[in-house]
Amino acid sequence: MSTITKAVDVNVPISTVYNQWTQFESFPEFMEGVEEIRQLDPTHTHWVTKIGGVRREFDATITEQHPEERVAWTSDSGPDHAGVITFHKIADGVTRVTAQMDIDPEGFAEKAADKAGVIEKRVDGDLQRFKQFIERRGSETGAWRGDVPRSGG
Repeated sequence: MSTITKAVDVNVPISTVYNQWTQFESFPEFMEGVEEIRQLDPTHTHWVTKIGGVRREFDATITEQHPEERVAWTSDSGPDHAGVITFHKIADGVTRVTAQMDIDPEGFAEKAADKAGVIEKRVDGDLQRFKQFIERRGSETGAWRGDVPRSGG
């Protein structure tokens, strides 16, 4: 299991940044290798990815979500991963987005990519593309302001 932590400062207010991040179906616009995400219900998503020529489909559950604070998830099937995205107001128009992910790569190619730092670079690239996406737009494509309390634990 590898842990990756990356952050980016976005020149947009925290409410706009958070609202956009809850629009999971827009992720293919800035996440490399993500072909499709379907929001099944408030806490379940279905992902289709293609990375290094390998196509995968998996489901994930939002395990905790608090407006303008955090969105946490875990995979239900497919590659074993979990993570949390946190949002911090740095100034009125500046928000720090931090991604912390625990990933257990499957197969030889994914394990080699992880050891070479490819997965970490992809997470960093995805955050940079998100920054460009939301700064160019200046507004969110939608919002979901629901609260998902931490379960179990």
